[in-house]
Amino acid sequence: MSEAQVFEKPQQGEIFSSLAQHDHEMVVFCQDQATGLRSIIAVHNTTLGPAMGGLRMWPYADEAAALRDALRLSRAMTLKSALAGINVGGGKAVIMGHARTDKSEALLRRFGRFVHNLNGKYYTAEDVGMSEADMELIRLETPFVTGVSPLMGGSGDPSPVTAYGTYLGMKAALKVATGSDSLSGKQVMVQGVGHVGAHLVRHLVQENARVFVYDLYPDVLAAVASETGAQVVSPEEVFTTPVDVFAPCALGGVLNPDTIPLLSCDVVAGAANNQLLDETRDGEALAARGILYAPDFMVNAGGIINVSLELSGYHHDRAMRLTERIYDTTLQVLTTARDEGITPHVAAVRQAEARIRAVGHNRLFT
Repeated sequence: MSEAQVFEKPQQGEIFSSLAQHDHEMVVFCQDQATGLRSIIAVHNTTLGPAMGGLRMWPYADEAAALRDALRLSRAMTLKSALAGINVGGGKAVIMGHARTDKSEALLRRFGRFVHNLNGKYYTAEDVGMSEADMELIRLETPFVTGVSPLMGGSGDPSPVTAYGTYLGMKAALKVATGSDSLSGKQVMVQGVGHVGAHLVRHLVQENARVFVYDLYPDVLAAVASETGAQVVSPEEVFTTPVDVFAPCALGGVLNPDTIPLLSCDVVAGAANNQLLDETRDGEALAARGILYAPDFMVNAGGIINVSLELSGYHHDRAMRLTERIYDTTLQVLTTARDEGITPHVAAVRQAEARIRAVGHNRLFT
């Protein structure tokens, strides 16, 4: 793995070169005509343990876009788990389709059979378009599922823990940027208030931050605004509103040449995966504007920390204690980046890859 590269959109005949770009171990293409399932499971790295990562359902434009997302997300999971200090590797799965109209029990259970065929190489979990109830349907076909209900021996929805870790990472980033980690009186823009974003808004409001929110789904947006008192903004105001912190909590690629010049904030810290469209170019662009970026795979690791504990015996208090380490990790990475004159993304990748190299010779999982 290299420190900072952009994933090019895979073209026909370039599948293996796409896998080789960041040394992915395996990609499985799954289809079932009876249920309409079209899915991709990407296993990036299993040096530290079995690949773990959520299942995302999204109406991708084409197969190439779905593959690119699976490759980017699975690599991010490897970095995330390594930086969090847990013994699992990185994987991800995507289903092509709209979660509100195309999802069915039969489709999810068929996906579960494909996961089962990997015999523990990959554990799936909840991500965009999925719910705890969906994980329970997949669990009917395979034990290699995390995030199911505690009544079924799982840890439940990981979203609250993901949000808590993101909140702590945001506070640590503010401390590095301003000298204080207090969010009281600070203005925060939360882009995307689904499962994780809504929980993050609650933490921010509880600390007396002034919160602005936007989401693609009006019903979700209205519910969160009504509950928390957050101020709804228009799509045009998401990037241009002056705030202390911009928190991307929707899909990836949101930090790019079109959006970065519009930002008026001190810190970017949010729960969305793969926020930088181009890891090198866009990370440097943020630094050039004096905006401190808290790498997404560093601050949003609470979810994978939470579900990874299901492999050894889940306990909520332990999950929360491990998630609280995100604060110190964020301080360390951002301070290293500042002292060494590198971007926070590069600093975080270096630290994650150093752990993989140091621990990898033990071969904890084969």
